[in-house]
Amino acid sequence: MEPSIFIEQIREIVKPYAKNSDALATMNVSTDFINDLKINSANLVDVVLDVEEKYDIVIQNEEMERMLNVQAAMDIVTTKLKEK
Repeated sequence: MEPSIFIEQIREIVKPYAKNSDALATMNVSTDFINDLKINSANLVDVVLDVEEKYDIVIQNEEMERMLNVQAAMDIVTTKLKEK
């Protein structure tokens, strides 16, 4: 998946949960959901559920634990889409 496209898509998903609008505006592959965007852990679960819905995939618990930044999310989604 093209990183710039994924970043735009994930930006829309995390927008309602992100408390740091500056980090949201400058999001890149190294952006951390908790430390940079200030998304709390409960909302991070909502982000994962929204990602599952958008891409019609299922993210396992161990994958969810690794999905802490944009790059990890992109890697997991890309792998899941290839498995379909």
